[in-house]
Amino acid sequence: MSDAAGRRDRPQPLAGLRNLGPASAAMLTAAGITTPAALRRLGAVEAFRRVALHRTGDASANLLYALAGALDGRSWLSYTPAERAALRQAAGLSARPSG
Repeated sequence: MSDAAGRRDRPQPLAGLRNLGPASAAMLTAAGITTPAALRRLGAVEAFRRVALHRTGDASANLLYALAGALDGRSWLSYTPAERAALRQAAGLSARPSG
């Protein structure tokens, strides 16, 4: 098998998803979410809740937007205020704007 073919067969790491870098991937992994497939199965809101629970509430709304963007294939910065508010509400975050 060629090296290029080997790379195609390997699962994509969490940090390879749009908006997610090593720090976000580490938070997800620590919360038991270790693959992009697991993140897709859970969805952004549930993944965020698990990270927040694992970090005893220390997770910002920006992570929530980044997770949603990773799954939607768009920049977390592109979410409108209404979309951000809906995500925060679904995640049980306070109504105050964040990010």
